[in-house]
Amino acid sequence: MKKIGLIGGLSWQSTVDYYRIINEESNRRLGGKSTVESIIYSTDLEEKYGLVMKNDMETLAREFTEITKSLEKAGADVVLMCTNTMHTVFDEIQKNVDVPMIHITDAAAAAIKKQGLTKVGILGTTFTMTQPFIMGKLKEDYGIECIAPRKEQMPEIMRVIEEELTFNIIKDSSREYYVNVIKELQQRGAQGVILGCTEIQMLIKQKDSPLPVFDTTELHALAAVDCALGE
Repeated sequence: MKKIGLIGGLSWQSTVDYYRIINEESNRRLGGKSTVESIIYSTDLEEKYGLVMKNDMETLAREFTEITKSLEKAGADVVLMCTNTMHTVFDEIQKNVDVPMIHITDAAAAAIKKQGLTKVGILGTTFTMTQPFIMGKLKEDYGIECIAPRKEQMPEIMRVIEEELTFNIIKDSSREYYVNVIKELQQRGAQGVILGCTEIQMLIKQKDSPLPVFDTTELHALAAVDCALGE
């Protein structure tokens, strides 16, 4: 059984869900009181997102590389970044560490391909919705087209993440806004929607969406369990 390393705090709210899902699922598979072992390194979201906003990707990659190495030194056999946005420096981290990492997009793509979908919408931080590190990877590696909300919708999507979900504030009005965005993505041809920020699953559930929902928090955490148990 492999030990899972989690880079969390991005935000801590979703890190709690990663930990819960990993333990619930591994216990379901193992039975009794057994769960997989995991190590959490909880970092400072304000600091890390500040580096993203300053476009200081060199520093961001270096700091996450150091964190990943510390998890490896502590005994982690596989490492996950519990965030979508910070995957912008995933490749740089992976090439500078020995421990394997699981990309959040690979976990989402596997679920999308399983349903036979070829075009999906994405909700996330403005950075995630406008940069190619997730959408481009889906297209290049898996042939999945990914469409983002309209530019004028992005500020409100981002505001809800930053001002509400990061602090575990759940508002019906925000859910309604997100659902309306999903409906518009459906009108533009999306066959499913990726919850491309690990906090959005707190607000949007499958019952809320007219499209199949791909919850990156859950899918990433389940991929970690698969890896840890050799499945």
